[in-house]
Amino acid sequence: MSFLLRLLAVFLLLAAPLRAQESFESGVAGLAGGFAAQAEAVERLGALGDPRAVPILRALSEGKLQKSPDGVLAIEGRDALTGAPAPTATETVRINNRVRGALRGAFGRLELASPQEAERINAAAGLFRARSADNIRLLEDALGREASPAARAAMEQALAASRLAAADPGVKRQGVLMLSGSASPEARSLLLGALAANPGLAAEIDSAIAAIDHRLQIRRVAETAFQGLSLGSVLLLAALGLAVTFGVMGVINMAHGEMVMLGAYTTVVVQEAFRGIPWLLPWALPLSVPAAFLVAAAVGAALERGLIRHLYGRPLETLLMTFGVGMILQQAVRLVFGAQNREVLSPSWMQGVITLPGGIEVTQNRLWIILFSLLVLAVTIAAIQFTRFGLEMRAVVQNRRIASTMGIRTGRVDAMTFAFGSGIAGMAGVALSQIDNVSPNLGTGYIIDSFMVVVFGGVGSLAGTMIGAFTLGVVNKMLEPWAGAVLAKIAVLVGIMLFIQRRPKGLFALKGRAAEQ
Repeated sequence: MSFLLRLLAVFLLLAAPLRAQESFESGVAGLAGGFAAQAEAVERLGALGDPRAVPILRALSEGKLQKSPDGVLAIEGRDALTGAPAPTATETVRINNRVRGALRGAFGRLELASPQEAERINAAAGLFRARSADNIRLLEDALGREASPAARAAMEQALAASRLAAADPGVKRQGVLMLSGSASPEARSLLLGALAANPGLAAEIDSAIAAIDHRLQIRRVAETAFQGLSLGSVLLLAALGLAVTFGVMGVINMAHGEMVMLGAYTTVVVQEAFRGIPWLLPWALPLSVPAAFLVAAAVGAALERGLIRHLYGRPLETLLMTFGVGMILQQAVRLVFGAQNREVLSPSWMQGVITLPGGIEVTQNRLWIILFSLLVLAVTIAAIQFTRFGLEMRAVVQNRRIASTMGIRTGRVDAMTFAFGSGIAGMAGVALSQIDNVSPNLGTGYIIDSFMVVVFGGVGSLAGTMIGAFTLGVVNKMLEPWAGAVLAKIAVLVGIMLFIQRRPKGLFALKGRAAEQ
């Protein structure tokens, strides 16, 4: 008897591949039928898990599957089953929305075991959209061998949706419980749709929706805070140079925004110069940073030596003169580059979105700008605190007359300080070229905000400039969802005016001789 059982088992093992082959061939043949037969064939091929079905189903999805008058299916002149040259096909196999839905589910089943993480995530997303209780066992097996956190999260959400589609109330309840731990708007929509169809689970579904709403609110707050930090980093870059020229030298430079604009156009010029050298093009943006600093610093030094040095101690005349210089620089750029916006390409490492824990999405270019602004701040502080130029600059700020008697050339220090502040503004232009239009008016939108940052943080204080920039950026972005962009900016301006009434010297007032001048 045992011999007969073994013989029967061997026979079944040998017959299984033949049955699978017949099922696969019959499934492919069904793709040549009507829409109902196509949907049934697609579901059958997906359930088989045979990787040979992937290119055939993909050709069907993309409209590349054709059939001859005798029903032979072909892909680009080759038999879909054997790969041999096929008879001339005369008709493209057409599909409808029902077949497209079946294709999404089939792709999800077939690609769930792909060695590529991205394909497994896409497969889980497809199964989430084409949710069916038939996918529960498949997803449970896939979760058992999955190691990637991102793929596991996608599979868990697909499994929860599949359980919610089951007939057993206990299995449905498991799906609701799994979805309650999600922070996905899609999961929330799925639960809302299931609420009316499952009155017995109304309490659990309401609780799950409330939990998802709480997580979504936390995510929105975190993303808004990131946007505020991003705006603050831009304000920090734009205001750092002004903190040097206005805070240290006492010069109201209304052409500061045009220094930012010159830095952005320097980025355009460097990128255009590297377009013909493919291996250098990815380095165009990093090399634009020192180039923009030098160009803006040279213009700032010329401005200080040619005009501003004659107007020290006369703030009104300095303001009017630098305002006129700014308009001249804008018109000069229009004549050279034209009035239209110019495009600056971002390198590959600054493109795309990073998803942080909790589903918080941040753009890479703004994340790099935040890091760049902090680096520029650190370099600026180091230059002022640990170099001879910084020592001489601080000496001139504290007491110009005594510094001069000790051999410091105060005129040269003034020129270098103004050039240094202008160069920092030029580097701000490089960063702004990645998130804003490069046009002659680029810097105009940041000059008022830069002055607000410097005054709010404390004139001459770099630490105050940093705290002021990030504070104003975050507050502005937090107010925008309730008040709108314009009213939020007005509210920030009114708040700073009231703050200055109480603390005229800002958050961090200078102490010592520099504060007494």
